[in-house]
Amino acid sequence: MGIKAILFDLDGTLVNSEIIHCQMWMDILAEYNVTLSEDDYKNHHAGIPTAQNAMDMIQRYDLDVGAATLTQAKVTATHAFVASKTYPLMPQVIETLGFFKDIGLTLVMVTGADRVSVDANLRAHNWHDVFAFSVSGDDVLNGKPAPDCYLLALEKLGLSAGECVAIEDSEHGLTSASRAGIACLAIPNPMSENHDFTSATAVLKHLGEAQKWVVERLG
Repeated sequence: MGIKAILFDLDGTLVNSEIIHCQMWMDILAEYNVTLSEDDYKNHHAGIPTAQNAMDMIQRYDLDVGAATLTQAKVTATHAFVASKTYPLMPQVIETLGFFKDIGLTLVMVTGADRVSVDANLRAHNWHDVFAFSVSGDDVLNGKPAPDCYLLALEKLGLSAGECVAIEDSEHGLTSASRAGIACLAIPNPMSENHDFTSATAVLKHLGEAQKWVVERLG
């Protein structure tokens, strides 16, 4: 079957937000007298859903706080950011989205971010007419690396996994797409470069290479 849809992750794939998420976690953990380094974030927390990170951090840093409290602190910080600021785009995002639209592919955003953050990004970057729809972490019971978000996207598209390609920047995202049976192009960024991408369909340097990869397989 031919490729009919491209499914994009958001954080770290479309928007350069991971360094900002890192700083948010640094600020939150500082309140508990924990110094989170950028390397610690890169090696243990980048690309991980907020609730999972909260549980991991409590164990890793022996925090005397509930997971719900820590999760809410991060959610509040994220919502405050997107209410007044905009994440910068990753390289070649505008060109890639336009290219795929022009050749008739359906574009979908599939992310673990919550609906507030997703909608804020759609508004900030005028993406409502670019993506057919978006799947957020609020739309599924289990976030990445579970396949739920990608399975929901397939259901809404009415397409098979073989008719779609996912683009991800993290190991968790790659695992999610792979578990749904979807070919996944991994594009590591500086915050996820240490992740294991051996199961990716291809590991690329930037979105421009994704354009070439897809075109070569459209026949």
